[in-house]
Amino acid sequence: MAGSQKNHVAINIESVETAFENLMSENFIMSPNCCIFKTPKILYRHNEQAYEPNAFSIGPFHYGKDQLKPAQKIKLKYLQGLLSRSIWQKEQLLRQLIAAIHEVEGQARECYAGSIEFGVEEFVQILVLDGCFIVELLRKDFNEVPRVPDDPIFSMSCLLQFLYHDLILLENQIPWLVLDRLFSLTMVPGGKSLIQLTIEFFGNMFSSNQPSINPVEFENQEIRHILDLLRLSLLSPFEKEQSNAQHFGWQTLPCATSIKAAGIKFKRVSSSSIMDIRFSNGVLEIPPLLIQETTETILRNLISYEQCYPNCQPRITSYAKLMDDLIDSTRDMDILCESDVIDNWLNPDDATQFFNRLYNDAYMKMFYYNELCSRVNDHCKRWWPRWRTFYMDNYFGTPWAVVSQIVAAIFLILSFLQTFYTIMGA
Repeated sequence: MAGSQKNHVAINIESVETAFENLMSENFIMSPNCCIFKTPKILYRHNEQAYEPNAFSIGPFHYGKDQLKPAQKIKLKYLQGLLSRSIWQKEQLLRQLIAAIHEVEGQARECYAGSIEFGVEEFVQILVLDGCFIVELLRKDFNEVPRVPDDPIFSMSCLLQFLYHDLILLENQIPWLVLDRLFSLTMVPGGKSLIQLTIEFFGNMFSSNQPSINPVEFENQEIRHILDLLRLSLLSPFEKEQSNAQHFGWQTLPCATSIKAAGIKFKRVSSSSIMDIRFSNGVLEIPPLLIQETTETILRNLISYEQCYPNCQPRITSYAKLMDDLIDSTRDMDILCESDVIDNWLNPDDATQFFNRLYNDAYMKMFYYNELCSRVNDHCKRWWPRWRTFYMDNYFGTPWAVVSQIVAAIFLILSFLQTFYTIMGA
């Protein structure tokens, strides 16, 4: 009894109750505007470089990091160039830009998951500088505004490549409403829209062909940031067509080697979206995918976005799962490259491994290619296409094999006739 009394510790129940009440008084509801997230650790660990900026911080999450500070001078130079073309005085336009972003500072802050450690003034400064830099960059890329000879971004190839990487990171976004306001206040006469310039800038992100996307498609859609626009550009071309399809269930797709052995042909088709994959009459139609240095980065960040944004349909995640099934070895990669379905700029081993680990630790409530996989699997179970493919590959694969088959057939016919006449003569 004495021992139990010694182990007994008295607590102040009212104090603990008060502590709980204080904790529960906090607001745990995520803002409906929240659309910019830090990558979950479970995804981040698979390839940290795919989520970290190389040279340019955009927004508050990576602002102030030592390795990214040199690029701040380039941003300021771009801001000076933008202000110098104004018909008003530089100071007047700068005040307008600051005031416009200050009006939506609270709304912009709600776009970020978690608390932002910067006060109002510094947060507005970050948004104005980064937003004006992006607007000026897009216009320079399309030659709507002049480039100075010593512009480091367009004179040093590495910096432009860094930007293709840094501007598509989920953690490195600023709200589209900020970009749109800054763009509207600095309009260029006869210039393209912000959507057009953005799509043009990332035109070769997924394919060697220039995109055939009409920016009008996005006018009635809510765009949250640049990464969200790139996702919409992949979904819009065929989203309506697939809206009524059944996506429940989960069937895997055989690898390219097995599909080819089953007599299914791969066909490269023109489409404005790499995701528009179809199957009919023994032909798997796949839009071409360009595999380059930024391919893993963009797909990983799109998957991370779908994993974090509430009630987001896992369409890019479904595409990653399908490609993971299709490409299981370098032989599968070779088959798709030979069919012009994949344009691979990387080492075949690196490209194959990238697809094999792309989908790791991602979760899907529904698989948007389930019906396609079901039809491919049903076709693979048929014996005739598989037998025909086997026979053609093994016995008619070369001209000499064709000749040998013809000679064998002639000898078979002659043997049959000789036997026939022998029997008839007897």
